[in-house]
Amino acid sequence: MREEEVDFLIIGSGVAGLRAAIEMAPYGDVLVVTKDLPAESSTEYAQGGIAVALSDEDEVGIHYEDTLRAGDGLCREDAVRILVEEGPERIRELISWGAEFDREGTKLDFTMEAAHSRKRILHAHGDSTGRELERVLLNKVRSFPSVKKYPFAFTEDLLVEDGECYGSLVRVRGELSVVFARATVLATGGAGQVYSRTTNPAVSTGDGMAIALRAGAVLEDMEFIQFHPTVLFAPSAPQFLLSEAMRGEGAILRNIRGEPFMKNYHPDAELAPRDVVCRAIVSQMARTNSTHVLLDLTHLDETFIKSRFPRIYATCLQYDVDITKEPIPVSPGAHYSMGGVKTDTDGATNIGGLFAAGEVACTGVHGANRLASNSLLEGLVYGARAGRAAVRYGTGITGRRRPLRLRPARDKGVGTSSGTKVSKFDIEEIRHLLRKTMWERVGIIRCAESLAEARSKLEEWSFILDVPFGTRRELELQNMLEVSQVITESAILRKNSVGAHYRSDFPKKFEGWKDHILFTNEKGARYESIP
Repeated sequence: MREEEVDFLIIGSGVAGLRAAIEMAPYGDVLVVTKDLPAESSTEYAQGGIAVALSDEDEVGIHYEDTLRAGDGLCREDAVRILVEEGPERIRELISWGAEFDREGTKLDFTMEAAHSRKRILHAHGDSTGRELERVLLNKVRSFPSVKKYPFAFTEDLLVEDGECYGSLVRVRGELSVVFARATVLATGGAGQVYSRTTNPAVSTGDGMAIALRAGAVLEDMEFIQFHPTVLFAPSAPQFLLSEAMRGEGAILRNIRGEPFMKNYHPDAELAPRDVVCRAIVSQMARTNSTHVLLDLTHLDETFIKSRFPRIYATCLQYDVDITKEPIPVSPGAHYSMGGVKTDTDGATNIGGLFAAGEVACTGVHGANRLASNSLLEGLVYGARAGRAAVRYGTGITGRRRPLRLRPARDKGVGTSSGTKVSKFDIEEIRHLLRKTMWERVGIIRCAESLAEARSKLEEWSFILDVPFGTRRELELQNMLEVSQVITESAILRKNSVGAHYRSDFPKKFEGWKDHILFTNEKGARYESIP
């Protein structure tokens, strides 16, 4: 087994990982490992924009209040304050590095999205904001000779000993390597692929959450999965996100009979919080016995639509939908994990030397429901903070000795196999059924019966956790199963409805609703009172 030693290790190459790398680069050798191409991450697919209080009509305090309101009582206020106060400087920094945000004349152009009380959404090239951020950050990272990248490198497990992380076990093109590091940052993104309908790219299989859990880290608030209301629903079409900015610019949701319906569910109509819009759509689909609803922009100027949403316009045309002339068939899809690896506001976990940032982490900044377009901002702000904290940790342990015998969090030695043979066909079938089960039983609307059914099915497949797999597809399935179990157990424990977690058998905020749910392999799911 090959060994390598670096100063700093980053697992993941989205906005949080790249921003952390920029912070670390002047202080030592940095290795960024990613299981696909460096540009393949949720950042690349983020369309709508990035929320920041920089316009003349906005204030940091208003952004703060909007974020708390969207989080439905479960945000950690110190984390939100850091996000909105440090956000403007991170954006100015990006612009100085060459970010080309859309402008109206010489001024930055801001738009509106759901649950915001001001126009504060910056966008680039109409609807390709994430792609622009990825471009700028990758270019900046390339300017540092101290940073190197390993694409197509799957991180199987973290190396831990006595509550300290010393790096990770990485599989590169079938060969296992041990990467030792003074400090490690998880920036692996979310877990949307555990659902059969999701906006997330194929790489979002919850790997960072699973490897952290096995290493002894705490996962927090995993039951809070945000579902995006408007995802393209068409034969043979991918589950393509249709930005919330479309509703911000005036798009109307209609049922298949052509009737607008959102005013019946919330005074903000199309700009209601995402969880409200999702449940309204599900209700209309049931009422009209249909598989989708319609997103209608046809009353807007055709030239404006093409210039404001060029990527969406072109993509929909590929599937025979001209958004300037006909309503778009849409239905919800899993979009974002509010929960994740529990960290403080510097990205530190309960494991020494292990930090996390971005969607894989849970600082409490999103509470029970993320405010639209706060995700890219979170990646920038907390990626930078985690990077700085990892530098402080890594440069302060020059006298620390590495244990002579390091073990990965999961021992994959001889004898770990359950003796069960699992074929490629079995892997794909279990993966399909797992995603279908999570969508149907642990989705937008949940109850004790559906969650119990999900728990039972997930337990049936738990034998695969003991099989010593070696391919990316197999290892992803193990991670997806572990993360699905945590989401389900956390949803069972939370017997109330708050934010994105809605239980039809407990439709209101009952006693204990303000508590967070923590999950560890040792203790399972348990409550922790909010500070």
